[in-house]
Amino acid sequence: MAKVSTLSNTFNTIKEVDLRPLRQQALNGVRMSIVGAPGSGRSTLAAQLRRDPARPENQTDSPVLILDLEQAAQASGADLIILVVDHRKLDTTLEQGLAQQWANANQRVLILLNEFEEPQGSKSMIAWSNWSRRRVVLGSVLDEHFLTNRFAGVVIDLLPNHVLGLGRAFPLFRVAVAHYLINDTSLSNAAYSISTGLAEIVPIFDIPLNVADMVVLTKTQAYLVYKLGLAFGFSTQWQDYVAEFSSVLGAGFLWRQIARSLVGLIPVYGIIPKVAVAYSGTYVVGHAVLQWYITGRHISTRQMRELYRQAFLRGKAVGARLLEKVPRPHLPKVKLPRLPRRAAQKDALPALPSQSAAIKACPQCAKESAADAAFCQYCAHPMDSPES
Repeated sequence: MAKVSTLSNTFNTIKEVDLRPLRQQALNGVRMSIVGAPGSGRSTLAAQLRRDPARPENQTDSPVLILDLEQAAQASGADLIILVVDHRKLDTTLEQGLAQQWANANQRVLILLNEFEEPQGSKSMIAWSNWSRRRVVLGSVLDEHFLTNRFAGVVIDLLPNHVLGLGRAFPLFRVAVAHYLINDTSLSNAAYSISTGLAEIVPIFDIPLNVADMVVLTKTQAYLVYKLGLAFGFSTQWQDYVAEFSSVLGAGFLWRQIARSLVGLIPVYGIIPKVAVAYSGTYVVGHAVLQWYITGRHISTRQMRELYRQAFLRGKAVGARLLEKVPRPHLPKVKLPRLPRRAAQKDALPALPSQSAAIKACPQCAKESAADAAFCQYCAHPMDSPES
């Protein structure tokens, strides 16, 4: 487990990069416009966006522009326009015209077909069949499972550069945003480990890339902790996370030490285990923090160990898939010429230097270095200079 001083160094490393863009993205929020006819469920959806499913008593007052169809022009300029349509409505000519107009203006628009109990709504879905599935969703605004899974996932896909503000302003999206950030960071670390793992096959790159791994993986995991805090509405000061999550980041440091020990296996077997460690370490750090944000409690050592075991298996599968995508150059086979018989004779080979000729004594410290050394490997004195 890493000490507090180690973790302080980690966060000192974070200070080298400007965190203000992340903080600003979270504080800017998302400009959301909900357009629909009266009775379509538009106001209910707005209320659901502001409510935390894990803590229904907690609600935000984030602004949402709710508009009638006749006021749709006011939605221009929003980061996302959600058009709510009663799924029982058969004539959606006006709604489809508005959606097409927004799409032509490069506005991000999502059509939500609000499902009521009556079963005669299938014709409405057919009317929107010419739209991409990622732009049209069918479900009830009262269905929490639909909202937190299908609906939230589509919104995140449409707003990948606004996820911190989306989670911070609208609690409905927080868990989905957390999973998005954890998976994205875990895959990024896995891909990074693939690239350095391939480079470490070359011996001279081994140590410097190993050190770089430690810095990069530590930084990205600490970033993940900070971004999750921003998305869940917590402090914007990174220093506030050091004490709370020292043990979690300490565990991540330990896993990076394990990854470091795998370097010796890199040439043959070590790439996929190293990728699995990078993926699973990041995955567990993210979910340990997510658990705290949701419940206010840290997961136990046993729970963390079991979560890590499962994540390691997933990481191995991810590593195998990533490695399959690495291009393998097809080198042409070169047929070497047959050497003449006499060239293969023992006396045709250059004579090896004798042991006495293979070493050289330093004129300064008298210690022995290689015969071709220009400087003493112990005191750095020039080997060809007279003793001073």
